[in-house]
Amino acid sequence: MAVLAALLLMPEIRRWMDSRITGDPRPVTPRGNLADFEETSVELFRLASPSVVFVNTTTRVANPWTRRTYEAEAGTGSGFIWDKHGHIVTNFHVIKDASSYQVEFGDKSFRAELIDSSPDDDLAVLKIEASSELLKPVSIGTSGDLKVGQSVFAIGHPYRLGQTYTTGVVSARSRSIKGPSGRQIDEAIQIDAAINPGNSGGPLLDSAGRLIGVNTAIYSPSGASAGIGFAIPVDTVNRVVPAIIANGRYEPPRIGIGVNPELNEWFAQRTGRKAIVIASVEPGGPAATAGLQGARLEGRRIIADVILKVSNERVTTLNELLAALGNHTRGEQVTLTILREGIEQPVDVTLK
Repeated sequence: MAVLAALLLMPEIRRWMDSRITGDPRPVTPRGNLADFEETSVELFRLASPSVVFVNTTTRVANPWTRRTYEAEAGTGSGFIWDKHGHIVTNFHVIKDASSYQVEFGDKSFRAELIDSSPDDDLAVLKIEASSELLKPVSIGTSGDLKVGQSVFAIGHPYRLGQTYTTGVVSARSRSIKGPSGRQIDEAIQIDAAINPGNSGGPLLDSAGRLIGVNTAIYSPSGASAGIGFAIPVDTVNRVVPAIIANGRYEPPRIGIGVNPELNEWFAQRTGRKAIVIASVEPGGPAATAGLQGARLEGRRIIADVILKVSNERVTTLNELLAALGNHTRGEQVTLTILREGIEQPVDVTLK
């Protein structure tokens, strides 16, 4: 009888229990303050994002049937404001083969002109006409003192989604990547912050909000971010961009050598001195004419000339070497101090 009564009363019991369920929202648990690292990240984006721009390029295409030309999209990417004069920095491969350039930031859009580019460094400088009040140049940092594991922050416009903010760390330093000109770009910064097509040309920042690199490439079998990205170091940017702005072009003097970061590391570990090991010498180039020799294996020994100074200026990295050469002009003779078989000696080289 008790079981039968329970079965008969079950629908009434259920209706009574259901009547206590409401559709009211649950009470919100107070959040409290953001963690210190979150506050830092939020503030960094707030300060740096106005310096980041969207770059849209077009090219003129001829219709083979009507012989009429029309504007077609050439590509898109990111960039950043360099100074109050309206100079915009982006990657060369973003503007390559384009005939017109559009720069957008905030709710403003500007037609830009190309000042010049350095394909070997995958850098280009555009210029827009805008009031100085609208232009918020990015803060400049350094890249020669970066440490593996330190935080990095990337801002760009991947897949036309608008400004996107990603974070990560420096995964490695002194990587070598292939540039759009086919030549090798040395001293690239490897990062794990997510960057995708459209991020190219955008700034890579440190935790102080300073520019430390220009996001330029990803390594990915799928074409999307796989956690391996590369950036052009700001030390290179700060050498190339001012020269383009000042002279309208970038034509650095050359000595015709190849450099391998791993050889430099090997030399530093072996001797305790930082210097530039000549990995290879360009046939017929200035270095070869001056008698400089690239690395070679003799038995179990690596033999190579090592550059210590340029005109008495100490150089320890490729960027320092290029910066020192940048103080001279093509056709000028400079004296390199090299280390050969443990002996320091001067060698005169005519820059090309």
